Amino acid sequence: MGQEISEFGKVFLFLATGAIFVVLGFVTSRLIRPHRPYPEKLTTYECGEESKGSAWIQFNIRFYVVALIFIIFDVEVLFFYPWATILKQVGGYALAVGMVFLAVLALGLAYEWKKGYISWVVPTPNIPKMPTKKFEKPKTLEKLKRSESETTTS
Repeated sequence: MGQEISEFGKVFLFLATGAIFVVLGFVTSRLIRPHRPYPEKLTTYECGEESKGSAWIQFNIRFYVVALIFIIFDVEVLFFYPWATILKQVGGYALAVGMVFLAVLALGLAYEWKKGYISWVVPTPNIPKMPTKKFEKPKTLEKLKRSESETTTS
């Protein structure tokens, strides 16, 4: 008569309990928070500055490349924390493995530096040159001056 919950049942109960806590938190905050919207409160907040222009502008790809490189090295450096905790217990083997890992990281950093992915050089914009013949002094002004001089002489 005593039924036990399977391992999947325990996981399901854990997830269901977590979901219930999240929903209860949202419902409770919705019930007790003040709701007084006004125009300034409903505007987009961007570091205290008024938003100007469209949000759909193209950014230089270097922003994304530098961000990805940072994330990759940041995550890889996190592997040193568990390594450092067992370094005394394992001894020289752990030190050798850690140094090989560090060498691979340094090699990757040197490769990215050599390729120029890390250097933060702002590219100069390529502004096309407009033909100047279209924007020279209009011919109509010369014609107007000629016609005025012809009318004054006659």
